[in-house]
Amino acid sequence: MSATPFSPSALPSLPAVVTRLRAAGCVFAEDEARLLVAAADSPAALAEMVSRRAAGLPLEHVIGWAEFYGLRIAVDAGVFVPRRRTEFLVRQAAALVHQTPAGRPVVVDLCCGTGALGAALLATAPGPVELYACDIDPPAVACARRNVAGGGTVLEGDLFDALPDDLRSRIDILLANVPYVPTEEVGLLPSEAREHEPLVALDGGVDGLDVLRRVTAEAARWLAPGGHLLFETSERQAPGAVATVGGDGLAPRVVTSEEWDATVVVAQLRGARLGPAALSEDPRGR
Repeated sequence: MSATPFSPSALPSLPAVVTRLRAAGCVFAEDEARLLVAAADSPAALAEMVSRRAAGLPLEHVIGWAEFYGLRIAVDAGVFVPRRRTEFLVRQAAALVHQTPAGRPVVVDLCCGTGALGAALLATAPGPVELYACDIDPPAVACARRNVAGGGTVLEGDLFDALPDDLRSRIDILLANVPYVPTEEVGLLPSEAREHEPLVALDGGVDGLDVLRRVTAEAARWLAPGGHLLFETSERQAPGAVATVGGDGLAPRVVTSEEWDATVVVAQLRGARLGPAALSEDPRGR
């Protein structure tokens, strides 16, 4: 006797899924329900996915992807989920890539996580980019290799230790989406983050700037003449971050966005001309 083919109409109704998610405290239950229904290939799969989400797993871990900068970024369970506010950081980097003289800019994405930032720059760059991404977390590295497949090199290691030596003094754009949550505040994060994302991607030390200090201490030796270091921070931490950058041979400026609730520091080697702030224009024309 042959099995009966699965029919999408056999899936539970969208309102039923919304009701279950809302009861679990999901603020955007309707939107999440539509994504879960679209991702399910059987009633059993949908039921399992809804149960996992209702139990508190990040939606992106349940469906296996996150939307970021107009891209669908693969996100495996246990990997840091790219935040939408970080798109503002990509905007700043993309504007600088567009200003880079003709050639193939060298871009490095430290603490790359899923590789979302590097993938976004590859998608928006006006020409070829020599991209390197690295992370200390093996599951994140595996995820990033899928997201930048064919467009860059993904390496496993601790910050600059992962990079080939021939990149010294060659990096045009250095993205460092370092963890910046102070250790004592990690426990205050939403349960989705503190229970299901790696601590190494969240904990920035006592004042949230420990990993940043390690990056800025070496950045000048890796940046090309006129190269830039860019990283995200909080409004509260910005003064300390600027002082750290300024003490390590870089000239920083701070750009902010109320729309994205984002604060980004853009720093250039001292003695090089600072480029204009990239706050007002999105290189994609959005």
